[in-house]
Amino acid sequence: MPPTAPAPPAQPPIDGTLWAVGPGVRGGGWHKVARRRLSKQTLTRKWAREHDYRLIKEVWTFADNRIAVRFAYEWHDDSGQWFRSYGNENWEFDANGLMRQRHASINDVPITEPERLFRWDRTAPRPTDHPGLSDLGL
Repeated sequence: MPPTAPAPPAQPPIDGTLWAVGPGVRGGGWHKVARRRLSKQTLTRKWAREHDYRLIKEVWTFADNRIAVRFAYEWHDDSGQWFRSYGNENWEFDANGLMRQRHASINDVPITEPERLFRWDRTAPRPTDHPGLSDLGL
């Protein structure tokens, strides 16, 4: 995995997690991930093509064992084409805190290098003074 890609989660979602994945990953669309290993493989493949990844999330709402966030992240592919991916993500957790369901809608929009907004050092967390999604008008 490239050094700029996030590490796969140490504890992927629980067995039987419902995931939606994009084209090229097991055919895309909704599928139920039968084992944690497949969740980890799905994320590893995704992050192998998304280089210099920078992410901002904002909590939309939460209650009980569910949370909804909106997010945007910037990345480039092997050809150097930059993208900003926007979306919403909803998670439901089991009694042990492991993800039971994940519903996500993600749109990849090509951008030019000068259109990038997330420019902090990729080897460090986002600086606390960096604007959030609302501040950036996203």
